[in-house]
Amino acid sequence: MRPGSVAEQSIGQDALEILAVDDGSTDGTSDELDRLAQEYPTLLQVFHQSNSGGPSAPRNKGLDHARGTFVFFLDADDYLGPEALERMVAMAEKNGTDIVLGKMVGVGGRGAPTSMFRRNQPRTDVFSSRVYWTLNPMKLFRRDLLERLGLRFPTDLKIGEDQLFVGPAYLHANGISVLADHDCLFWVEREDSGNITLRTGGSEPRLRFLPRMVDMLLEHVPPGPGRDHLAHRHLTVEVQQLLEQLVHEPRPEQEKALARLAEVIAPLWHEGLNDRLSAMARLRLHLVRHTMLDELLELLRFEGELGRTGVSTPVLVDGGRAYARYPYLRDPARGIPDTCYDVTRQLGVRHGVTRAELCGTALHLAGYGYLHRVSTEDVSTDVVLRERSSGTEYRLPVTHTATPGLGKEEDKGRYAYENAGFRAVVDITTAADGTLLPDGLWDISLAIGAQGITREVRIGSKRDAGLSGAAATHILHTPGGIRAVTLYATKPHGNLTLDIGERKHKVLPQVSLHTVGWAPDTPRELEFAGRCTLAAHPDGALTVHLEDGQGDTAVFPARTVSQPDGDFVVRVPVTELAAGRWTGRLRLGPWSSDLPALPANLAPAKWRRRGLPWYAKPVAERRSGHFALEVARTHLLRAATARLKP
Repeated sequence: MRPGSVAEQSIGQDALEILAVDDGSTDGTSDELDRLAQEYPTLLQVFHQSNSGGPSAPRNKGLDHARGTFVFFLDADDYLGPEALERMVAMAEKNGTDIVLGKMVGVGGRGAPTSMFRRNQPRTDVFSSRVYWTLNPMKLFRRDLLERLGLRFPTDLKIGEDQLFVGPAYLHANGISVLADHDCLFWVEREDSGNITLRTGGSEPRLRFLPRMVDMLLEHVPPGPGRDHLAHRHLTVEVQQLLEQLVHEPRPEQEKALARLAEVIAPLWHEGLNDRLSAMARLRLHLVRHTMLDELLELLRFEGELGRTGVSTPVLVDGGRAYARYPYLRDPARGIPDTCYDVTRQLGVRHGVTRAELCGTALHLAGYGYLHRVSTEDVSTDVVLRERSSGTEYRLPVTHTATPGLGKEEDKGRYAYENAGFRAVVDITTAADGTLLPDGLWDISLAIGAQGITREVRIGSKRDAGLSGAAATHILHTPGGIRAVTLYATKPHGNLTLDIGERKHKVLPQVSLHTVGWAPDTPRELEFAGRCTLAAHPDGALTVHLEDGQGDTAVFPARTVSQPDGDFVVRVPVTELAAGRWTGRLRLGPWSSDLPALPANLAPAKWRRRGLPWYAKPVAERRSGHFALEVARTHLLRAATARLKP
C-alpha cells in the first residue's frame, strides 16, 4: 500500500480512515509506518503484530478496527487512482449495492483480470456477470455486509483465503457494481512472483482451499445454470493452476494429488457443462476425472509447447465437425470421446470486406471469409440478409474467388486459404426470393462454409482502409415506387446494414435550403441555394415546386454546383410566372419541405411583358416564415397616384 495514494484521494481525508497493519516486517516498513502516522495523525492508524505468515491475519486486524461505511483492502505494493474511492463509493450509493469492483490495471508485467471490466455495470450479481472471475479482495465492500455475515479471512491457508472471503460476500451481496471506465487499482508485480512453486508450496495448498470452495457452492447455490456458471471458473482456472504445480512434483505426490483433485471436482462436473468449456478444458477434466496421469502430463507438456510456438493446433474435419489434434485424438488405447476434442463452435472466423457499394438498386459486395484452420475446400459461402426486428432472412449465393497467400501472416504461415474470396451482387428489387426487399434494417452477414462446416458472422467491422462506413443514402426507383436505401456501418461495431425505408436515416434532414434571393447575375431570377448530402437520387427529381392557389403550378429543377459537398441551386425566372400569389415547396419524389421565406427587404423585380410593366415581390404570409411571392402587372394609374402623393 502506498499511503499517499490513499491520503490524496479526491473523496477527501474527512471521509477516510487508513488502517495499516505491520505484519512483523523486517525491512524498515515498521519505522516508515510510524513516521507516516505522525505525518497523518488523524488519518492513519498503525498496528504492529508478529509475522502471521500470510495476508489473512493483518486483513482481519484492519477489519476488526474499521468503522467506516465501506472498506477497501489494499496490499503493500498496490496503489489507487486519484478518484478511485470517490467514484466507487458514488456508484455503491447511487445503486444501493454492497460491493463495487473498480477497474484493475497491471503494473510491472502483472496481469490484471479484464473480462468483467468490458463495460460499466451499475447493478449486477454473481450469476449474470463475470465478477466471479476475480476473487481477490481489492474491492469496495459495504462493511455492514461483512459484519452481518461474520466474514473474516481464514488464517489456516497459504493461498485461496481471499476466495473464501470474497465468494460468500458475492453470493449474499445486495447487488454488485462494476466500474469499468476509470482506472481504480494499480496491481503491482512482486519480486517473489516468479517462482510459484516456492511461493505456494506446490499443489497441496490448492487442494486445501479448493474443496472448501466446492463445499461453499454446494451449500449455497442450488444445482442448475447458476452453479454451473460459478463451477466453470473453478474447473478451469483453479484446476489448471493446480496442474501447473503438479508437473514439478515427484510421481507419488502427483498420483496422490491427482486422485484427490478428481474427488474434489466430482460434485461439480456433469456432461451438461461441456457446452460451457473449451475443448482443451474438456480434455483436461476428462483426464483428471479418470486419473490418467501420464496422459495428463503429456497434455500439459503439449500445452506448454503450444504456448511457446504461437501456432494454433491443426484440426481434423469429419462429418461436418472439427476436432483439434490434441494428444490421443481417436487413440483406441485411451478411448477418449471425440467431444473432448470438438472445436467446431470455437473455430475462429476470419473475414474482411474490400467492396461495399450501392450502384442503382444493386449492392456490390466483395471480400474474403474463412474458418481458421479449415482449408478452403468445398466452400459454400452465402450472403445473409436478416431483418433486425422480425428476424426474416434471405440467403443469396456468392461467386468464390481466389485468394493466393491469404493466411500467411498468421500461425507462421502454417495454414493457407487459397479460395476464401467472394463477390456478390444483391439487387434489392429481387433479393426477397425474387421480389422487392421490404422496408426494414437488413443486417448483412456471411454464412461461411467449408468441408461441411458453416459459421455465420456479421461483416464490415474489418474492411479496407479506404472503405468508409459513413451512412450513404440513395433514392432509387423500384417496382414499389421511389425508395430510400442507406448503406451504413453500425456503431460501435462497424458491421454493415441496409436501411430500407428510413428506419434510422431520414431523407429530409439530408436536403436543405439555406438562402434565397435574386440571382446576382440575373436580377429577375430567384435563386435558392442549398445542400443535398444524399449519395444519389434520380436526375431531375430534386425540384422547387410553386403553386398559385388557383390551380397553376410551376416546377424548376435543381442544378448541382459542387459535387463533393452536394451544394445545389434552383433558379426560378419570375418573368415566366403568371400573375398571382405563389407559395412553394422543395420536393424530392414523395418527400417535400417548405421553402424558406423571402427576405422582407428584398427589392421587387421589374420587367415588361408585352409592353406593360410587371413586378414580383415578397408578401407577408399568414404562416410566418414561409415563402410567398406576389407576381402582378403594375397598375399605371395607381403607380402614378403613389408618385404624386407628398
